[in-house]
Amino acid sequence: MASLTVSFILIIITIVLLPSPSSSLTSQPSNVFPSNKPPRFLGKHSHSIKTNHQQYRYETRYFSQRLDHFSFSDLPNFRQRYLINTEHWVGASRLGPIFLYCGNEGDIEWFAVNTGFVWDIAPHFGAMVLFPEHRYYGESMPYGSKEEAYKNATTLSYLTTEQALADFAVLITDLKRNLSAEGCPVVLFGGSYGGMLAAWMRLKYPHIAIGALASSAPILQFEDIVPPDTFYNIVSNSFKHESNSCFDTIKQSWNALTSAGQREDGLQQLSQTFHLCRELKSVEDLSNWLESAYSYLGMVNYPYPSNFLMPLPGHPIREVCRKIDSSPDGSSILERIFNGVSVYYNYTGEVDCFQLDDDPHGMDGWNWQACTEMVMPMSSDRNTSMFPAYDYDYSAFQEECRRDFQVTPRPRWITTEFGGHDIEHVLKFFGSNIIFSNGLLDPWSGGGVLKNISQTIVALVTEEGAHHIDLRASTTEDPDWLVEQRETEIELIEGWLDNYGEKMKATFKI
Repeated sequence: MASLTVSFILIIITIVLLPSPSSSLTSQPSNVFPSNKPPRFLGKHSHSIKTNHQQYRYETRYFSQRLDHFSFSDLPNFRQRYLINTEHWVGASRLGPIFLYCGNEGDIEWFAVNTGFVWDIAPHFGAMVLFPEHRYYGESMPYGSKEEAYKNATTLSYLTTEQALADFAVLITDLKRNLSAEGCPVVLFGGSYGGMLAAWMRLKYPHIAIGALASSAPILQFEDIVPPDTFYNIVSNSFKHESNSCFDTIKQSWNALTSAGQREDGLQQLSQTFHLCRELKSVEDLSNWLESAYSYLGMVNYPYPSNFLMPLPGHPIREVCRKIDSSPDGSSILERIFNGVSVYYNYTGEVDCFQLDDDPHGMDGWNWQACTEMVMPMSSDRNTSMFPAYDYDYSAFQEECRRDFQVTPRPRWITTEFGGHDIEHVLKFFGSNIIFSNGLLDPWSGGGVLKNISQTIVALVTEEGAHHIDLRASTTEDPDWLVEQRETEIELIEGWLDNYGEKMKATFKI
């Protein structure tokens, strides 16, 4: 196996204490960049996969799942969808492993076809592959439909991480029992929110899974564990690394947007400048659309062309900045911005006009999770960020959640349930067999585990990696460092399985 030079980085931070739920910071958020947006993950891009375009073979099955695992109330069950492939599984008699991907906040088929690493290594391990869908997403809807499941706070109240992990635990336990495979080891995989679930499931259900690969899992992005400006600083640094003038143009564009929008026909002119399909209703809508593009570009700043979120070239931020900087002489700031952002929204050149459908307050599952337990503080620093400056305002966020969902967030629940504070001490003594992989180009890496904690809690950190790039399918364009990272992950998983097999043999001898 090629050796991997891994940067085990200890981030020395000055903790920025966040306000208690009863208080808020005094600075006002930008009027075009509200501070109460939910954190951006990739599930909003998920979609069902047409059968004739299916890249990997799997069977779609459904499991009758309890709505509430933590009470004995007589509630209706729901059908949880899961994808399964046993083509390479060596069977129960040989303790064939089961690779379980913890479903994210979206359609499970989309995550399955974008997690090629699991499919690539399954034959090597003789593993079964299992992709269970997260409740309230895709086809796994309680109450029979999305309309009923998302009806109100009462019907949504069972959309929690605890319930989702229990779904996975119950499903795999039942499946193993039906296959007489109780002795077969389970290895967890997950990226982004799914990576958080994989790490947490390993900690909460160590008797069910022997290890977890948690890729780009920001399990520390809660309360005051990391500075709230971390995410936007990392995105900004990626743009600044490519071009100072690009960074400056984007930074200046927010005031240009506000000024343009205040003119008598400003919204109409902005709609024309950015080739929108219908007239803009507010500057904030356009601001969110631009911020969304920059944030997602930071996540998928891969070194090769990809079609994960949108058709994009390799090093897409480099291309965005090239477009901004090479705009014709006399181009306005906003014209330059349009040229750059078109790399993200229209790299193929096939889009005639753009729909601004990125509503950060839409009634969807992730917004509910962000308003209840997945409370991940965000802010933007006026000196280091290219985004408008704002402080984290819990009071504004709380009010938004009360208005949209009639719920009050519980910002300390995740760390109470799964931990996060003093993570090094806690995992060193109470955890094992978790790989935390992060690429430092990924804005979520700032909330990840970036240093080795023990011999079995390992951090694989790559300077040029982006959002769970290691879980993507291998290609001929993979850089050497990515090939080596995956080889290290395979070696660690082999170690877990070998140790498990040896312990099982020793038990049978006794």
